[in-house]
Amino acid sequence: MKTGLLLAVLFGASLLICDGVLTSAISVMSSVKGLQVHSEIFHNHMVVFIACAVLVGLFAMQHRGTHKVAFLFAPIVLLWLLSIAAVGIYNTIHWNPKIYRALSPYYICQFFRETGKDGLLSLGGILLCITGTGAMFTNLGHFTAASIRAAFLTKNFDAMSSSFYASIPDSIFWPVFIVANLAAVVASQAVISATFSIVKQCHALGCFPRVKVVHKARWIDGQIYIPEMNWILMILSIIVMVGLQKTTLIGNAYGFACMAEAFISTCLMSLIIIFVWHKSSILSLLFLVLFGSIEAIYLLSSCTKIPRGGWVSLVLSSGFLMIMYVWHYGTRRKYLYDIQNKLSMKWILTLGPTLGIVRVPGIGLIYSELVTGIPAMFSHFLANLPATHQVIIFVSIKCVLVPYVPHKERYLIGRIGPKSYRLFRCIVRYGYQDVHKDDEDFENHLVMCIAEFIKLEAEGSATIDGSMDGRMAVVRTSEKFGTRLVMSESAANEEISCSSTSSAAPNSKSSTLQNLQSMYEQELPSLTQRRRMRFKLPDADHMHLHAQEELYELLEAKRAGVAYIIGHSHIKARRNSSLLKQFVIDMGYSFLRKNCRSPAVTLTIPRINLIGVGMNYHV
Repeated sequence: MKTGLLLAVLFGASLLICDGVLTSAISVMSSVKGLQVHSEIFHNHMVVFIACAVLVGLFAMQHRGTHKVAFLFAPIVLLWLLSIAAVGIYNTIHWNPKIYRALSPYYICQFFRETGKDGLLSLGGILLCITGTGAMFTNLGHFTAASIRAAFLTKNFDAMSSSFYASIPDSIFWPVFIVANLAAVVASQAVISATFSIVKQCHALGCFPRVKVVHKARWIDGQIYIPEMNWILMILSIIVMVGLQKTTLIGNAYGFACMAEAFISTCLMSLIIIFVWHKSSILSLLFLVLFGSIEAIYLLSSCTKIPRGGWVSLVLSSGFLMIMYVWHYGTRRKYLYDIQNKLSMKWILTLGPTLGIVRVPGIGLIYSELVTGIPAMFSHFLANLPATHQVIIFVSIKCVLVPYVPHKERYLIGRIGPKSYRLFRCIVRYGYQDVHKDDEDFENHLVMCIAEFIKLEAEGSATIDGSMDGRMAVVRTSEKFGTRLVMSESAANEEISCSSTSSAAPNSKSSTLQNLQSMYEQELPSLTQRRRMRFKLPDADHMHLHAQEELYELLEAKRAGVAYIIGHSHIKARRNSSLLKQFVIDMGYSFLRKNCRSPAVTLTIPRINLIGVGMNYHV
């Protein structure tokens, strides 16, 4: 049951991604196609070439964002709606004023009575006239070109293939043509942005391979850019446009994708009414029957168009569905392996406060999916390195099932083992719509949260248990709760203070490492700015002695440097697994892992501070 529901959800998401491919192709193609109506020198291959050039330009500009031109979108859409309204009124008056009678239900019944089965099958085409702001068929608007040219077609049925532009008076052809192309670009931009959003949410929920999500501070809030998906959408859109070349075939593919997506959304919405909104099952059933029956009729009509272009939607959505399910399955099996093979607290306690090796100044951030226990990767780390860091923090980035998580509730801090072990756990929680910005202050926020946790623990907060690995606390570094450390920017040549006065702790790094770090920071000025921060204790007189010593040790470790430790896993299916599982894990999942972004890129980790720990998984 769960697998079936997951496949339905992933198929719906795949259809949305498919929409991002088809909308860009059909909106640009059909708007540029107006050149053939105005001049015969523009043959079909030339129109396809121009449309491809427009698409390449559209996708090439995505990395710059739309913050500079977003204010033009609403006027363009308004101008487009006014243009098609004016053209529709002109055609109605000039060609057939009686066309308004088509609004009467009488003619609807008469149409189906006379056409029978053919009338029902035509609903797939009618769908393209009534769909909304998703940029159906030609351009953007609540009604597309086909719905405003009905009066023209009643007297010029031979101009069916180019009826929209043929119905425009010659005196206003070029203004309408320009507005139509601008509206096509706006429509494509809207769907491309929506595709980025759905891919980002699928990635956050572990159902899409790792991608780089870009968000810049000057962009519109919530706007993101995914380089991989941008170029994939562009290539697929060009392939569809060049391969099919006819807007009718592309429209059939788009119509099927749209109706299948709408029908799946309605079915899932009926489940949300019961299990999320906790409404009665009768209400859910009424909703499903009312909307689902209408959409099912349109979907059945669209299914007849599968041999005539609709198969493109099935191929594209099936491909994305396979990628998403294989990634989810492989990620899930890897997580279950981590849970089954995590280290026990008894094993950690037997090692003693030194963990059996030398503890050197510094902070080690060990990334893991586990929120309880110690990952098995840690034993490999201790077994293969002669020393480890003075302070170790197990960091887990988790996506919770809410859209957004406030920043003050993002960090969940806990302690692992006795205080002398200096082992902490931090769970960083994001909503599935939260944008992971390139936060250069992550290290500083983490140190502030750990310091706040240490002070609250010393004060005997009832929400914190520092003796065992289990209970954790949401730590806020706001003024309401008091800030245990003062953080301020330092000049480029100023050292970082780690005491309550201006005295600094000694640097444990060798001169060679310091020189290498200085050379690297000169090449990357942003890294220099991120590191030049100063920490100090505001007032240590009233502080508990043990807490004061631990805070000084934390500041000394921060000044010595922060290292990011990530497992480089090699995943293979067990020998006794089925052939299908071996193919999925050894071929499909391994291929996706090798060709997607590395965890260091998605987590924006500086490579100079990265330590990789190899580990084999047999799932």
